[in-house]
Amino acid sequence: MKFIKWLFAAVLIFLIAFPFYWVTISSFKLPNQILIPDLWPKGWTLQHYQELLVDTPYLNNLTNSLIVSFGTMVITIFLVVPASYAIYRMQFKGRNFFYYLILATFIFPTMLLLVPVYQLMSNINLIDNLWSLIIINVTFAAPFATWLMSGFFKGIPPSLDESAAIDGAGQLRILFQIILPLIAPGLATIAVYSFVVSWTEFAFASVLISSEENQVLTVGLNQIMGQYTVRWGSITAGAVLTLLPVLVFFAFVGKYFVKGLTEGSVK
Repeated sequence: MKFIKWLFAAVLIFLIAFPFYWVTISSFKLPNQILIPDLWPKGWTLQHYQELLVDTPYLNNLTNSLIVSFGTMVITIFLVVPASYAIYRMQFKGRNFFYYLILATFIFPTMLLLVPVYQLMSNINLIDNLWSLIIINVTFAAPFATWLMSGFFKGIPPSLDESAAIDGAGQLRILFQIILPLIAPGLATIAVYSFVVSWTEFAFASVLISSEENQVLTVGLNQIMGQYTVRWGSITAGAVLTLLPVLVFFAFVGKYFVKGLTEGSVK
């Protein structure tokens, strides 16, 4: 039985890790070998990375994606924390209505909102503006993040709030000095979630952004592929470089993210 578990785990790891390995080694292959199914390159080159960084607007796309993703992450956290505190720790009329309203946002498919969102952004002059992507990414990330925080707030005894209130602490002081340190894993969880959602979003980025100057990575890499030919070297190099910021970010908050998932699932 134990052998079967280890075998299943090994197969699962292989299925997940092999595509990343294949893309990585392909980005270092010689141009005439990139489509040859070799598990190890016969020759190594940095040509694809040089072409990507010099001949394409990759660095500009990377900067735009970082601005949008970190902007989405920061605004999502600032919105979700007080919203979650109000819904899960405070008593007021209509609290359950707002809770179910948040869940109702998951009903609508994203593609159905492309046209109305475009019209809305056009009316407020945010077409071809990075703020339009930040706003729409926060709109989709915040409801799920608010729902995700329920496990963390419910895991904190209400007696802590009552004790602090007896000592004269107001709601804001209770939130920032007592609650926030206890839900740090939850903050890391929604930070990673909102960052990744924004980093990988394509549909709205391709519609709301029209100029090459403001394009993000998902749209920029799609255009590198070309209409009639696929520049596999630049695509694989771009995929590797695009993955690096996510890995670096996850390296700093990953342990809190994993802890947050397990705590939020059992409380």
